[in-house]
Parts: sequence; C-alpha cells; structure tokens
Amino acid sequence: MKNSMNYSISEQQHPIHSGYDFSNTAEEVMKGIDLTNKIAIVTGGYSGIGQENVRLLHAAGATVIVPTRNLEATQLLFKDYTDRLELVYMDLIKPASIDDFAAQFLSSGRPIHLLINNAGIMASPLARDERGYESQFATNHLGHYQLTVRLWNALKQANGARVVNVSSLGHRFSDIIYDDPNFTKTPYDRWIAYGQSKTANILFSVQLDAIGKDQGIRSYSVHPGRIMDTNLKKYLSHEELIKLNAINEDGSLKNEMEATLKTIAQGAATTLFCATSPLLNGIGGVHCEDNDIARVVETPAAGSQMSNGVLGYAIDRNNAQRLWALSEKLTDVTISA
Repeated sequence: MKNSMNYSISEQQHPIHSGYDFSNTAEEVMKGIDLTNKIAIVTGGYSGIGQENVRLLHAAGATVIVPTRNLEATQLLFKDYTDRLELVYMDLIKPASIDDFAAQFLSSGRPIHLLINNAGIMASPLARDERGYESQFATNHLGHYQLTVRLWNALKQANGARVVNVSSLGHRFSDIIYDDPNFTKTPYDRWIAYGQSKTANILFSVQLDAIGKDQGIRSYSVHPGRIMDTNLKKYLSHEELIKLNAINEDGSLKNEMEATLKTIAQGAATTLFCATSPLLNGIGGVHCEDNDIARVVETPAAGSQMSNGVLGYAIDRNNAQRLWALSEKLTDVTISA
C-alpha cells in the first residue's frame, strides 16, 4: 500500500472497528483474558501506565518481570505482591545493564510471551550516555532495541510472542535524523529529539514484526493517549505547559485539553489491547490508538495535536529497515542466527 506521499505502508494499517474506543479502560479490554503460565516483561512498570500494565497482567495470571533502576523503591511499591512478580535491576541508558538483565533471564530457560517496552523520558535537557548518544534516543529507542534483540531467543521460545512499543503523538515532531541522530552537529532541540525517539518506537515495531512474524513474534506500537498524571511531564515548567496550550495561567487545564485527556486506566488500555487481544491475531507491525489500529494521516497539518492518526514516515517499511540498520550500527547488537 502506498499513500500519496509515496510511503510503503502495510495493508493492515487501518482501523478494524474493535468495538472499543477512547473511553475504555485497561480492565475493560482485558476482561476474560487468561494469562496463566505466561511471562511478561514491562519496562517502566513502576509508574503511570506501566504500573497499571503490571497490575492487570498480574491479575490475569501472568508472571510479570519489572526491570528497574531503583530496586528498593520498586520493592516498596509492590510490597503487597506475594508471588509471580520479579524485580530485576536494569537501566535502559546503560547498555551493560541491559546485557546483564537479558543474560540473567535467558539463563532461566524460560520463554517471554509479552514484552512491553513502556519506559521513556520526554523533552529532557541535553544529556548523553557513556557512548555519547543523546539520552532520549538512547533511552526510548536504542535501549529497547537492545533489550528486545538480546531476548530474541526467549521470544521465539514462546511460539507466539507479542512485543508492544509505547510511542506517542509526539512522533509528529520529527522523522529520524539519520545524518545526526545524536545532535553532535546540530543544535539540540528537546522536542525534536523526543519526536525522533517516538518515531523510532513506531518504525522499530514495523521492522521487528517483519523480521519476527515467521518465528511467531508479532509487534505493535501504541499511542496511549494524552495523560497528565505521569512522570513524563517532569521536565516541563508551568510556563512551558501554558505555551503548549495545556493549562491556563492559574494552572487549571484548558477546556479543549481536558476533553482529550485520559486517565491512567484508560491510557494503559491500548497497550494491553495490543498485548493480549485475540482481535489482533494474525496482525502485526501496526500502530494503534484508542484500542484499535490507527488511521494514517498524510501531514502534521492533517491532524492537530488534538487529533489522532499516524504519519506515513513513521510506518514506512523502507524507513523502518533503515532505522534497524542504524540501530544495529549504534549498538553493535544484532539478531544471531
């Protein structure tokens, strides 16, 4: 399928009319789902929609593994969980910790049925990892790329795994900046950097599905919705939120913004829809929102920040292959035969 912008897009990238919508909660889309004897990994599972993912996957019977930078704080958060929850140290911006986490899991000999790459940072000041890579690209995309590839054999072992990458409407801010993804030659713009990383989440799902589907690994990317009650906005000042037309001078939400917001329970829904819904059996490599496959919009002007839809460059199969090659180069991590 090619649209008028000449992007190569999957024929499956269109709404399937799932019966769910913007308003449904994660608990509603998970109704009747049994995950007994399934194993799920949720990055960022200690806050916001990630924590809601953990709660409901666990309630459905899954064993849930939560990688965390702060074991002590995360243990306190989940102190009431007495079984089927494992907390393991990992920091997405530290490649060695990702390798250690993956090696530890693979040594257990267990499969992975669900991998939810949920963790992320947004609009952070310029920072770099030990390789010199810009922190949003390194954390939001490269860390999840490395984790997924390192766990590939465990995903294959499941004989029917799903990988969900949490993106954002922020993908509209930028395509991948292939000649300078780490802002070493151009001035740093934290929103462009964020947009690039969110586009990367979507493209990663496209190519991951293309590579993995014959091995039983399907992948999806997700726009969870606009949610104010998360740690993502920690780098945004009161003044910046006003400039973004999100709040009034007194700190109250703009009326037009309030109408578009989701609760955390609603924001977690599309991730779990993609992770568990039988409606997506046989489908993969698609971007989803509001508990359905997203429609394609051709330009940012075709949908303002108050409307949904995915841009063509973020689901273009050629672009996805190019990002995969860049990710291999930057991480020196590739799928082994």
